[in-house]
Amino acid sequence: MEEQQLRMLKKTANRIRQMALEGIYNAKSGHPGGSLSAADILAYLYFAEMKVDPQQPKAPERDRFVLSKGHAAPALYATLALKGYFPAEEVARLRQLGAMLQGHPDMKGTPGVDMSTGSLGQGISAACGMAKAAKIAGKDYRTYALLGDGELEEGQVWEAAMFAAHYGLDNLVAVVDWNGLQIDGNVTDVCSPLPIAEKFRAFQWHVIEIDGHDFDQIAAAFAEARTVKGKPTAIVAKTVKGKGVSFMENQAAWHGAAPSADLYAQAMQDLKALEEM
Repeated sequence: MEEQQLRMLKKTANRIRQMALEGIYNAKSGHPGGSLSAADILAYLYFAEMKVDPQQPKAPERDRFVLSKGHAAPALYATLALKGYFPAEEVARLRQLGAMLQGHPDMKGTPGVDMSTGSLGQGISAACGMAKAAKIAGKDYRTYALLGDGELEEGQVWEAAMFAAHYGLDNLVAVVDWNGLQIDGNVTDVCSPLPIAEKFRAFQWHVIEIDGHDFDQIAAAFAEARTVKGKPTAIVAKTVKGKGVSFMENQAAWHGAAPSADLYAQAMQDLKALEEM
C-alpha cells in the first residue's frame, strides 16, 4: 500500500474512533469496545474498497454493507458522516431524543444504512439475501457484512453460512471482528465459537485470516476475496477490543458502557496522541 493512502486510512480510522466515543459520551450510553475494534475495517471498506456514492445512497448499482453486529453503530455512523452521507454533528447527538441516529442502525431514517440491525445473527442473513438478489438480477455489486465473534454463537449465523455456500455467493464477504470479548466476558468462556476459521471452511467458505488493524493485510484480504469464484469469503480479523484507548483495550467491561468526563478526556488524549505517531 502506498504511504500516502496508508496515512489517510490511519487518520480516518482514528477519527472514526474519536467521533464514535464523542457520540457515546454525549449519549451516556452505547458500545465503545466493539466500535473501536472495528474502526480500521470500516475505514478501509468505505474509503478504499466499496463502490458507494453518498450523493446517491440508494443507487441500485452500489455495493451493500450490513453491520450485523449492530451495537457497533457509533463507528458506522462516524464512518458514514466522514464519507459525506450526513453532517458530522449528527454523530455527537447519538441516541438523543429527536435526533437521527438511534442506538442501532435504522435503514429507514439514516442515509447510507442498507439494513436495520441489532438482533445478533440476523444481519448476515440479510446480507446473503442481498448477494443472492444480485446474482438473480445479473448485477455486479458486492455485499459486505461485519459480524462480532460473540455473534457467532447465534445459530442463524451458521444457517446463513450454509445458504451462502450452497448458492455460491462469491459476491459476499463476511468479516468477523474477532476481539475475543463479548458483554459477559471472554467468548471462550461464554460459549466458544472457536475455531472460527475452521468452522467457516467446514461450511465451504473461502477463509482469510488477518490482523484486523494492519491495513496492508486488510487490503490484501479484500483483494484476494475479489478473485474467489464459486464460494463466499470470510475474513477472520483478529482485533483488540477498545483499540486505541489505553484503559479500554482488552476489557470486556467496555463492551457497553459510556466513559465518565475524566475517562472521556483521557480516551481522546490517547487517540489524539496516536495521530502524532
